[in-house]
Amino acid sequence: MVDHVRSASRPDFLSKPDLRGERVLLRPVTADDVSALMPMFRDADASRLTGSHDNGRLDEARLRTWYGTRRVQDDRLDLAVVEQSTGTVIGEAVLNEWNPGNESCNFRICLVPGTYGHGSGTEATRLIVGYGFEQLGPHRVSLGVYAFNPRARRVYEKVGFVAEGVLRDALFWQGRRVDAAVMSILAPEWFQHRGRPQAAGPPSV
Repeated sequence: MVDHVRSASRPDFLSKPDLRGERVLLRPVTADDVSALMPMFRDADASRLTGSHDNGRLDEARLRTWYGTRRVQDDRLDLAVVEQSTGTVIGEAVLNEWNPGNESCNFRICLVPGTYGHGSGTEATRLIVGYGFEQLGPHRVSLGVYAFNPRARRVYEKVGFVAEGVLRDALFWQGRRVDAAVMSILAPEWFQHRGRPQAAGPPSV
């Protein structure tokens, strides 16, 4: 079965969709979301898990300016993760670093502390990665995850990301050097299991 997708040479990152799941809604992020996201930027553990050395120095006014430009970016997709039951912004999910020659992009997600462990991250990942493959047309979506973040790695594996290798000592954090796993999911894999590899079973011969 062949699925029709947009040409990967000109993905429409300028269109900012609303993507609705059972738990979360992904919608275009705005400057007004910064207040809800500030605990994510100021949390020491969130900084550690994402390897963000400068998060503690981020200024809310500067962040509002940066997030206020996200709607007009035509080379990336920044979406707020909204908890449907409360309407609260609990994080962000991003497709960025588009590489036209290789038809690939990067994925990242981060949630506000205290919102982990309820399936929101898994559903948000499935929603934005699915939108990427089915509407934007990349061949490959990749990410990096640090060795001290096994919870995130399990989420990515549940959605179908496959470990490709290890970047040794990729992060220097508080006197310790930490490896990062490189993971990816390819378009043929997505269209086989739609982000649920365990339910799809082995490919037919």
